[in-house]
Order: sequence, then structure tokens, then C-alpha cells
Amino acid sequence: MSKRAGIVGAFFIWAFAMATSALAADDSRPFGDWAAVVIAGDFHGSNGGPTEAFDNARRDVTKELQRLGFSPDNIRQFSVRPDRYKDRPLKSDPLAIYRSLDELSAKARSGCLVYFTSHGAPQGVVVDRHILTPALLGRILDATCQSRPTVVILSACFSGVFVRPLAQPNRMILTAARPDRTSFGCGEDNVYPFFDDCVLKSSPAVRDFAALAGAVKSCVAQRETAEGMAPPSEPQIWIGGELRPILPLYAFPTGPPGGD
Repeated sequence: MSKRAGIVGAFFIWAFAMATSALAADDSRPFGDWAAVVIAGDFHGSNGGPTEAFDNARRDVTKELQRLGFSPDNIRQFSVRPDRYKDRPLKSDPLAIYRSLDELSAKARSGCLVYFTSHGAPQGVVVDRHILTPALLGRILDATCQSRPTVVILSACFSGVFVRPLAQPNRMILTAARPDRTSFGCGEDNVYPFFDDCVLKSSPAVRDFAALAGAVKSCVAQRETAEGMAPPSEPQIWIGGELRPILPLYAFPTGPPGGD
């Protein structure tokens, strides 16, 4: 065996050991020991009026995460208008998000998922009246999730600006748009933004987060073409070298939502 082959083999043995160790607590629920935060960062539609699109996505993405095996005790939801909703989300605020993720990641230590649905700008994602920048989100992840497997999903215009600053070997990043493009479906009458709708429709039919990313990208392109939206948002996908080989071990359950 060559020295290079030995190094490659050792890496995959390490990656497999890392994943199987994380799954050991509950083989039937690979995400049972993951921390997750799901944030609706705004309630204004694209024309300035109120919309339920972001909170609808927050609520139903959370339900889908629970179907995938995330423990309800390890998920926190955030809304700009939390008093309106029976599921009792917390108030969207960057400091509150950090504190919750810090608390959750201290007890759920196998991985992290962070999901934003909001408006975006070239500087970052809107969280109530704040702009959460890629640099600040990176510091939050470094301090909380650290080196464990981490999936970051950003449904917002210009959200591709987060890919390069957040890219780490242990992370997967999926964004709704290129750094210089808007995304679609944030109007007052939309049930969900296009990207979130595609996440919810695609998740039951795919095997893991890597497959979800590809399915969502295709779904968004088809939706935008069908509705004549241009220029295309072009969702971005980045998967770190340490995470890529072990993602298949974090398998989604088969069957439709609500099934066994």
C-alpha cells in the first residue's frame, strides 16, 4: 500500500468513526442528539405589507426536522412576532439566537442545524431590524457548534454571501441565491418563499442533506422558469471535505411526512 493510499484510508476510517460515534446514542434517530435553530427573520412581504410566508416556513420546517428525527427538546424557533403563534417561538434577535444555540449545543453534542428564512441583503440576512452578517454568524457557529457536523441553510436574497465566510471542513451550506441575486416568493400572498417550499416538498423524497441540496436547487429552477422569474436565483451548495463522506450515515427516514 502506498503512503498516499494509507493516508486516504486512515481519513475515511476516522470519518466513519466520527459519524458512528455520534450515532451511537440512538441508531434509529441519527439527528436525535443534534441542536437546531429555525429563524423567521422578518414579517414584511416584498411590497412592504405583512406576510405569513416566513413564519409558515419556520413552523413547517420545524415539523419536518422532527419527522427527520430531530428531538423537539433540541430545537428552538424564532419569530419577529412570537406572540401571534401557538407554537410559542422565541423573539428573533441575534443575541437570543446565539444564547439558544449555545445552550442547545452544550447538551445536544453530535451536530448542529441552523435554518434562516427572511429577507436578505448583500451584507447579510435580516433578523428583525438587524442585519446578521456572515462574519457574525461564523463567530456564533465557531463558539457553539465548533467542529461538529453542521448544516446551515439560508433562505434569503443574496444569501450566497455566506458561503465563503462560513466554509469549513465540517460544514454544509445551502443558500437560496447567489451572492448577487435575489430569491423569490416573499410576497404578501405567498404561503412560503419558493426556496422553503422546495425544501419542504423535496425532503420526503431524498436520502440525506446532500441529496436535499441538489433536489432543492432543481426544484427552485423549475419553479422560477414556470413563473417567469428572472434572473434565476441559482441556489448555492457547499459541503466540506470532512462532512461529505459521512453525510450518507445521517440518513433521512423513508416514507411520506407523518409516516413511520
